[in-house]
Amino acid sequence: MIVSYFDLQAAARSADLPRIASINVCTDQLLMTLADPPQILGLSPYSRDPGRSWGAATASLFPRLSGTAEDVLILKPDVVVAGRFTKLATRALLKDQGVRVIEFDAARSLDDVKKQIRLMGDITQHPDRASLEIGRLDEAIAHARQVAARRPYRVLAVSRRGWVAGGDSLTSSLLANAGLSNAASDLGLKSGGFASLEAIVSLKPDLILVSENSGVAEDEGSAFLLHPALERLYPVSKRIVIPERLTVCGGPMLAEALERLASELERMDH
Repeated sequence: MIVSYFDLQAAARSADLPRIASINVCTDQLLMTLADPPQILGLSPYSRDPGRSWGAATASLFPRLSGTAEDVLILKPDVVVAGRFTKLATRALLKDQGVRVIEFDAARSLDDVKKQIRLMGDITQHPDRASLEIGRLDEAIAHARQVAARRPYRVLAVSRRGWVAGGDSLTSSLLANAGLSNAASDLGLKSGGFASLEAIVSLKPDLILVSENSGVAEDEGSAFLLHPALERLYPVSKRIVIPERLTVCGGPMLAEALERLASELERMDH
């Protein structure tokens, strides 16, 4: 294996930086964005899942952990980053062994996302990179807002089996920051919940936001979005498509989600 001068330089720069393991798919993506590669000891079991992870391709460059505390302890990390909903027993065992575990809550707004980017920037000791990512996010927000201002649509984010994203959600914050309204607020759903086909049809949003639009129902859950009533009222021309991997976590991928939103809105204006 040939090691380049730049590889050696990167390793040297990282020699005094914390060595970090991630056991959550969302912290995986923040870590890969902000850390030097030699700082990353391992990533969560779902880090390479393209359906869940925006950074799945990059994740293949790093060890994939099993998710157990024993797996992490062998690495002797300086820090372990985890989600607040990562298995409690795993987090407790790591803490009992004296490992520094930093837990991230689920992001429910773009402000939460910015805070988490800053936090990971502090953990990795790369606050300058965190500032750059927050700047990218702010630019994407401004662009989406500029495009959405042409026509302030009322949008309903709906997914499998009729689950709709409520007002207290990352998707709702995405829409609100762009200047669009979340029609789910009229259903009285704060954090989200299931809505019947009849309720969605009666709600009459201008557009629906979905994570895919393949036109093929892989199972009963996805068949909901292909119901004739929804297809008639919301053909491709009235469906905003933003892949789930861009909205399932709070992180730098939200800038891409906002750019995708702006692109979809521009498509509908033509």
